[in-house]
Amino acid sequence: QVQVVESGGGLVQAGGSLRLSCAASGRTFSIYAMGWFRQAPGKEREFVSAISWSGGSTSYADSVEGRYTISRDNAKNTVYLQMNTLKPEDTAVYYCAVSKDNIVSSNGNVYDYWGQGTQVTVSS
Repeated sequence: QVQVVESGGGLVQAGGSLRLSCAASGRTFSIYAMGWFRQAPGKEREFVSAISWSGGSTSYADSVEGRYTISRDNAKNTVYLQMNTLKPEDTAVYYCAVSKDNIVSSNGNVYDYWGQGTQVTVSS
């Protein structure tokens, strides 16, 4: 059993920043990739970013490229998502996910464990 817990969401004005954290605990695997997805009201879940175990491979959605930065601290089993220059359209519930096969992908189906999500609201 793997637990995935996100934190760091909140309300911020447009142009502001937030940093999300995601901690994996329990029966974690020796190496695993982690990803971030988001879902806005009335919309489908979409990929945001992902990072490999080593951090050497990262991926970003076009909509966040240059504004968001993903990183991880394996000693803490934690991945971070630094979000800068936030826009109202970034408002969504942000979900963290774990790929036990260390696959960096925008396809949510490759991820095995998911968190409950954290709300990010950007006001205009």
